[in-house]
Amino acid sequence: MITHETVPMMAFCGNPLDRASDRRSDPAWLAAQRGHGLFLPFWQNKPFVTVGRAGFLPWRASWQDGISVFLGLDGTQPLFAVDVAGETEPSLEGGAFSEMRTSAFVLPARDTAIAGQAKALIDWHRRHGFCPNCGAPTDLCDGGYRRLCPDCAAEHFPRTDPVVIMLPVFEDVCLVGRNARFVGGLYSAFAGFVEPGEGMEDAVRRELREEAGLRVGAVTYHASQPWPFPSSLMLGCYAQALDHDFKIDGNEIADARWLTKDEVRKRLAKEIENEMTLPASIAIAHHLIKDWAKD
Repeated sequence: MITHETVPMMAFCGNPLDRASDRRSDPAWLAAQRGHGLFLPFWQNKPFVTVGRAGFLPWRASWQDGISVFLGLDGTQPLFAVDVAGETEPSLEGGAFSEMRTSAFVLPARDTAIAGQAKALIDWHRRHGFCPNCGAPTDLCDGGYRRLCPDCAAEHFPRTDPVVIMLPVFEDVCLVGRNARFVGGLYSAFAGFVEPGEGMEDAVRRELREEAGLRVGAVTYHASQPWPFPSSLMLGCYAQALDHDFKIDGNEIADARWLTKDEVRKRLAKEIENEMTLPASIAIAHHLIKDWAKD
C-alpha cells in the first residue's frame, strides 16, 4: 500500500508562503506591504516567467487598473500578483508570459505552487465582480480573500471545487479511460466533480458507475493536488473494482482499457510507444498510475 509519506511532491503543491490571514484584513498593514512588495504579473491567465523562475517585479503605475491580490510573505518579503489588462502582450524585460501548464514543467516546485495560487485567485475575481445575491458590484477585501457587497452586505469568498480523480483496480490490473475531449491517444484516471450532498467515496462510486458501468467496493484516499484550471482540488483515490466487467458511457468516455503493472511501467518509461499515452507528470493522474505500478 502506498502511504501519504511516500507520495512525491506534485505540481502546484507545497506552497511555502505565510498567507498572513491574521493581518491581511488590515488595510493599513496591506498598504505597507504593497510599498515594498514584489508582484507577479499575469496577462490573459499567463504568469510572467523569467529564466527558470516566476517573474516577480516591483510595482508599476501602468498596472493600477488591474486586479491585485496578496499572496503571502516569503520570509519578510511580501508577494502579490496583478492581472495586467490589454489585448497586446505587455513588454517586460527579462522574460515572457507563459501558459501555466507549460510553466509547471520549467519552474521550481515552490514557484509553480505560488503561481498556481495567484492564477486561481485572479481568475476567481475576474469571474465574481458582481454580487450573486443582489447583482451590485462588489469590493475586493482582505487582499483578495473576500469580496464584500456594499449594497446588501453579503460576503463572498474564493471557492475551490472538489474533484475526485480515481484509478479503478481489479486484482493486478488498473482501468484507464480516454475522455472524448482528450487530444490524441491520451488515457488517464477517471474524474468528476463532487456533487452537493456527496462524500468523496460516494462521488468516486457514482462517477465510475456513470462513466464506466463499474461496480466499486473499497475507496482509498491517496493524495490531493490543487489544480488552478480554474480552481479545483483534486482528491486522488484508488477504487477497488468488484469485477472485471465495464461498459463505457460512449458520451464522456470514448474508450477504456485494463493495464497491467508491467505495461504501465513500460509505457511510462517510453519502452512502449504506440497510439496510447499516459498523463504527464504535472497531473495527479500520472502519480496515481505510477505509484500503483510500483508495488
